[in-house]
Amino acid sequence: MSILAIVISLLLLMFLAYRGISVLLLAPLMAGLAVLLSGDAAFLLPIYTDTFMSALGNYVIQFFPLFLLGALFGQLMADSGAAQSIANGIVKKLGTHHVVLTVVMVCAVLTYGGVSLFVVAFAIYPISRELFRSADVPKRLIPASIALGSFTFTMTALPGTPAIQNAIPIPYFATNSFAAPGLGIIAGIIMLGLGTYYLQSRVKKAAANGEGYGRHTEREVDSSDSSLGEAHMPLALAIIPLLMVIGLNALFTYGVFPAMDLSFISAAFENVSPSAQSGLWAILIALLSASAWLIITRWKHWQNLKDSVNKGCLGSLLPIFNTASEVGYGAVIASLAGFAIIRDTVLSASPGNPLISEAMAMSVLAGITGSSSGGLSIALGTLGSEYLAMAEQAGINPELMHRVATLAAGGMDTLPHSGAVITLLAICGLTHRQSYAHVAMVTIALPIVALISVITLGTVFGSF
Repeated sequence: MSILAIVISLLLLMFLAYRGISVLLLAPLMAGLAVLLSGDAAFLLPIYTDTFMSALGNYVIQFFPLFLLGALFGQLMADSGAAQSIANGIVKKLGTHHVVLTVVMVCAVLTYGGVSLFVVAFAIYPISRELFRSADVPKRLIPASIALGSFTFTMTALPGTPAIQNAIPIPYFATNSFAAPGLGIIAGIIMLGLGTYYLQSRVKKAAANGEGYGRHTEREVDSSDSSLGEAHMPLALAIIPLLMVIGLNALFTYGVFPAMDLSFISAAFENVSPSAQSGLWAILIALLSASAWLIITRWKHWQNLKDSVNKGCLGSLLPIFNTASEVGYGAVIASLAGFAIIRDTVLSASPGNPLISEAMAMSVLAGITGSSSGGLSIALGTLGSEYLAMAEQAGINPELMHRVATLAAGGMDTLPHSGAVITLLAICGLTHRQSYAHVAMVTIALPIVALISVITLGTVFGSF
């Protein structure tokens, strides 16, 4: 009954999330349903107040600074005009003859530099629409182009990316955001290369069939509140904060923190491990420094700095609590008797190679929750210590486990019920029937190819 209860609650969570009900309400309700169906009704309230809320609170404590600074930096990039300058610069460089590649690269540069993928999606759509219309390329390919640049290689593969998905494994494996850089770059090239090739082939096929942009009643979500700022900013200055995020992250990860004796921290805070936290600290310092640089250097150009700061800070709340609620749900599911059977089945799926078992667990949970960060958090929160022990026993570098975890979570997270997919299609004014097949190809099928390649290379050559 416990296993059946878990399955029923998961299916309902997927269905109701797809129907647009907030996970803030769904997560505790579906966790409670699983408890009731498991026959543990007497423990319902203590499980909610202790298990669910403790897991939610611990996640917020650990990752809220990253969500906060990431959202703030993204809003400052948008409102300062820096993101607009970068977008215009790439469009000018690549022109309108390669509209798919142009949109992909604009999104990739902004997200790799730390701008929230949702901010990028809102902001780049108007540019994409005009580019695709002027080149007479089908509008139905816009969501896949934005998704390829925002939801794939810059989120899970490229070393140093400040995406939350790349930060979640850090405390579990005592790694950093540059884990397995060579394998990450290979995975990124696979996703970018094959994704661009696929979309270009769709463009050529549409042209051969005489299909153009199409006639559309523009019903996309109003992006006026989230658009890239209208303020002008020289391209050379606009790139600096992006370089700061990546550069300072690398500097503190490989230079400053390793050269420091941080034992005094462990002595003062017995629950803090500098080796496990320094990778996260490096990202926070980089985002805070880049945000401060934007504020100071553009001091005379802000139209309303207070509103930009407030909007960025408030914009971090819904994502962090959505993900934290999913983590609370996962903690409740993990406390049920049926989960022990599921856990043992997953862990024994490939006894000779923990990488395969880990990839399966991350993929399944990311698919169920419709969230890469939610799937990662649940999987590592319940199985992280087991995977680390399995890796040490098998002689596998934790950096490889880190990279496989992020890649796996970024594959099945864009099933039709995914909040990111639903939001992207709403922004573009398109339906699942019109565009989802192409989104799925570049965000599910091709990332799985990259994941299999990394597991194969990592198994043969180890982490690099």
